[in-house]
Amino acid sequence: MKKRGIGIAVGTHPAGLKGGGDPSQAQIRLKPDGTFDLLNGAVDIGQGCKTILRQLAADELDVPLENITHQNIDTDTGPMCTGTFASRVTFMDGNAVLAAAADLKKKIREWAAEYFECSPADVEVANNKVFVKGVPEKSLSMAEVGAMVNWGGKFLVGTGAYTPGPGQQFDPDTGKMTAIASLAFGCCVAEVEVDTETGVVDVLKLVQVFEVGKAMNRLLCKGQNNGGAMMGIGFGLTENVCPYYPTMDFAVQDLTDYVITTAADMPPVMVEDIVEVPHPNGPRGAKGYSEMTASLAGPAILNAIHNAIGVWVTDYPATPERILKALEAAHA
Repeated sequence: MKKRGIGIAVGTHPAGLKGGGDPSQAQIRLKPDGTFDLLNGAVDIGQGCKTILRQLAADELDVPLENITHQNIDTDTGPMCTGTFASRVTFMDGNAVLAAAADLKKKIREWAAEYFECSPADVEVANNKVFVKGVPEKSLSMAEVGAMVNWGGKFLVGTGAYTPGPGQQFDPDTGKMTAIASLAFGCCVAEVEVDTETGVVDVLKLVQVFEVGKAMNRLLCKGQNNGGAMMGIGFGLTENVCPYYPTMDFAVQDLTDYVITTAADMPPVMVEDIVEVPHPNGPRGAKGYSEMTASLAGPAILNAIHNAIGVWVTDYPATPERILKALEAAHA
C-alpha cells in the first residue's frame, strides 16, 4: 500500500565563525584600459562568489560587470581570507570588496580633482566615467582615466578589510559577546509517498523558502536552493557512510554503496523562493545562507514519512530497510 504524508522543517544558519575573528581582505586596481582587477582570497567552489564579488565591486564603482575581473592566485600573494566555508564569503568578503572599491573610488576622485583643478567633493565617479558635477565638458571615460593614470606614472589601488565585531571582545564576567555576524532563516515542506510493502520513499514535492537578507543574484540563489535540496534528499534517503557502525564489516567503499542523489531522483514538483529582510551590516543587506539549503530537506522528509505511515524513522538515511523495520516494530 502506498501512503502519502507531509512534513515540515525550519532552521537557522549563521554566517562565518562564531564569536568573531573571521577576517577577509580585498584589493582592486585600475588598469590602463579602464578595467579593474579584483584580488581576493575567497575560492569559488561553485557557489558563484566570483560573480557576487564582481557585482559588488561594479556596483560601488558604477562600472559594467564585465569590466571587473576576479583574481585569486594563491594564499602567499593574495589578500587574506579565512576561507570558503561557514556561508561566510558573501558577508565577509563582500564587505571587504565594497570597502576596497570605495577606497579606490576615493583615490580616483582625488586624482581627478587635481586634473580638473577642483575639489574632490565636486568629482563624481558614475556611469563608467569621471566628471565634475554640473560641468559636462569636464569629463573623462574610465578608459581615459586608466590610461592617463598608469602611463602617467601613477598606480591607483583600493584596499579593504572586514571582520565582524565586536565579536572578538567579550565581557569576562558575563561572557556577553556578539556570537555571529548574521543569522538566516529557512523552511522546507516535503510531500512524500511511502510504499509500506517495499519501504521505498518517493519525494513528490519539495517547497523551500529562505530569508537571505538581500539576494545579490537571484539566479545563483535559485541554483543554491535547488542544489541544496538535492543534497538534503540524499542525506534523508540514500547517503549512508557506515550502516552498521561501530563495526566496519559493511563500511562503504565507493559510490556503488554510497548512493548520491542525481537529477533523476529530484521530485517532480520543486518550489523555491526567497524572502528579503536586509541585514544592517551585510554587503548591500545580504546574509550568508547557502549551507542551510542542504540541512532542511532531510528532517522534512522524515517528518513526512511519519505523517504517512505513523511511525518514526530516527536514523538517517530513511532506507527501505529501516522503514520496514520500523513498521514491523510498530505492529509487533
